[in-house]
Amino acid sequence: MDLLNTLVEKGLRRESPTREEALAVLATSDDDLLDVVSAAGKVRRHWFGRRVKLNYLVNLKSGLCPEDCSYCSQRLGSTAGILKYSWLKPDEASAAAAAGVAGGAKRVCLVASGRGPTDRDVERVGRTIEAIKEQNEGVEVCACLGLLSDGQAERLKEAGADAYNHNLNTSEGTYGEITTTHTYADRVDTVQKAHGAGLSACSGLIAGMGETDEDLVDVVFALRELDSDSVPVNFLIPFEGTPLAKEWNLTPQRCLRILAMVRFVCPDVEVRIAGGREVHLRTMQPLALNIANSIFLGDYLTSEGQAGKADLEMIADAGFEVEGAGTTTLPAHRADVAAASAAAAGGGCGSHAEAGAGCGSHAEAGGGCGSHAQAGGGCGPCGGAAPEATPAAEAPADAEAPAASGARTDLVAVRRRGAGTDLAPNA
Repeated sequence: MDLLNTLVEKGLRRESPTREEALAVLATSDDDLLDVVSAAGKVRRHWFGRRVKLNYLVNLKSGLCPEDCSYCSQRLGSTAGILKYSWLKPDEASAAAAAGVAGGAKRVCLVASGRGPTDRDVERVGRTIEAIKEQNEGVEVCACLGLLSDGQAERLKEAGADAYNHNLNTSEGTYGEITTTHTYADRVDTVQKAHGAGLSACSGLIAGMGETDEDLVDVVFALRELDSDSVPVNFLIPFEGTPLAKEWNLTPQRCLRILAMVRFVCPDVEVRIAGGREVHLRTMQPLALNIANSIFLGDYLTSEGQAGKADLEMIADAGFEVEGAGTTTLPAHRADVAAASAAAAGGGCGSHAEAGAGCGSHAEAGGGCGSHAQAGGGCGPCGGAAPEATPAAEAPADAEAPAASGARTDLVAVRRRGAGTDLAPNA
């Protein structure tokens, strides 16, 4: 297929595809799916070999968020039966992080619900970062705390944070239909603040919220322009009790095409399969590793993920290898610029990017973390903060199965994270 040959050639040169080419990837047929995966895989292997970076999430503060993001189980007005607890203590968060590192995670992402941190919250997270790094030598730490105020990114950097995550989630044109309590511009501003402080910027999207192909292409090109070091691709988990509870729009084939489009637009950045991969990719997760070079290990913010042991077996069986702590994630042309930018800590968003370089590296080489809000975006183990386990919530037994070409809700089991126990999360 001429389209795929062109996209591979552009990807190897770090050249941007056109919008029409990106849209054409999303429009390919299931008959061409393996060709699409193979083409995206050539670009992935050129820049990242067969390495898979593992990221682990620690949910520092869960539930009771004042924002109204429609996809989120923690949103204002949500009736989803999720864990709700205040801040974990630094030693509790460090213990949770250690479980992930023991499972092979290279990066720990610290996530907290809410609009954004207070200065006191930033100090609290700073102490947590210090505790984690004292106990886990060489681990990367990414913070995901919501919208940042002036100076907060710099203080996180001083405390030892390597990266900051804040997702754009969807296109600017449709953002107001998903969230009304903050704007798309607010999210862009936070990513720029992270860049300006010398933090590695991690920003991604959520697919499956009823968006069009044009919306998906818009947000991925915006992420390229922001020059994010890592792009988490989340697939909506339609939690009961949220406005998007009935949005079952994704098939495994659709998810693979979306991942491939992201890889072609952002060829040399860390593309991560994030929230919802177990729900929507299901048995086709190993195929997605040919496109993405990063995953989360274990559970998400308010839903259970695939067992960490199963993740490791999947990586090995698919012929990939877990990326070691001593390996730089990003390609050399990005890692070198990243180190210089981190030292200068003032370059600003996109100031380091070469023409046509794609979503780039600005701070320390590495991937970033997860999605700040759950529902197809999130991350994190519960951290053992609550006293009693909550039963898993399975999909209704009488869920009707659409035609084979549609989303198979009958195959889905959305499992809520239970309350914390003394057992480590499933890494």
